Amino acid sequence: MKTKHKIIAYKSPLAPFMERLVCEKRASGCKYDAPAQVLKDLDQFLCDTTSKQNEFPKTLVLQWLAQHRKEAASTHQRRIIMVRQLSRMMIRLGYSAYVPPEGCGPRRCYNFSPKILTQSEVRKIIQAADRITPSAKSPIRHIIMPEVFRLLYHCGFRLSEVLTLRVRDVDLQQGVFTVRQGKFNKDRLVPPSIEMVERLRIYTEKIKNRSLTKRTSNEYFFPSLQQSAWHNSSIYHLYRKLLMQSGIPHGGRGKGPRLHDLRHTFAVHRLLRWYEEGADLNAKLPFLVAYLGHKDFTGTQKYLHLTAELFPNLIIRMNHQFGGVIPQGR
Repeated sequence: MKTKHKIIAYKSPLAPFMERLVCEKRASGCKYDAPAQVLKDLDQFLCDTTSKQNEFPKTLVLQWLAQHRKEAASTHQRRIIMVRQLSRMMIRLGYSAYVPPEGCGPRRCYNFSPKILTQSEVRKIIQAADRITPSAKSPIRHIIMPEVFRLLYHCGFRLSEVLTLRVRDVDLQQGVFTVRQGKFNKDRLVPPSIEMVERLRIYTEKIKNRSLTKRTSNEYFFPSLQQSAWHNSSIYHLYRKLLMQSGIPHGGRGKGPRLHDLRHTFAVHRLLRWYEEGADLNAKLPFLVAYLGHKDFTGTQKYLHLTAELFPNLIIRMNHQFGGVIPQGR
């Protein structure tokens, strides 16, 4: 199915280059939605300056890249990358443009410190989700949310992947989900447990009985009252309530446990289970890479470090299997 992109109108003297860059990136398979919006911010900036057609001088580049107040390093780096792409394309086409050098801008922080929940904590969260009651604004949330939170943990889904599932993406006969255009623009098949499939069959019947018309294949599997996808913020707020009801302390914004930590917890618990079963971790890791929808082994290897830090007795065996990739100490 062809992806629909929001059409953005650029109006500055560099608008033709911006439009061409967006077209080239999307033609190569990139979504390029967020960068296209950053280009719009640049476009508006240029409209308020004395910029000229067919040139992007150093003075304007540096003005644009002056770090915004309270701007995260990662956001600033994304703006630098986007400017490099635009400037290099202009140079390739024979025009004058300044390319920000590599290494400029603040360094991004790559600290990977998710909160890995215990089996007991996960159980409490799921039990709290099972106690959710309907509300005037969400009359069927008590039917939907227990399954949403189970999928986040039992399948390690990203939240956006769960909320954007369509009816056609959930095959309860074969027992497989189709995640379409997930992170890195990849599609993947995810087989849930038999127990999860059975629960979703019951869920489907409940939703069917509440609907006056037959659900189409294009409808959201977990619909909101308006038959649209649930907003991420709604799930985040509900998750915070579940944590409180479960007696699990929250460290504040950005400190967790974050909702995304259910995915991290799934991965660590799966590695631990394989270890306890005596499985060959070297052979199992590619399955986890594919299941989580990672681009390569880099992201998945972080879970090896996390597992070893949480369960030090695994370090010797993991280092033996993976050639010493896990350090003995820091």
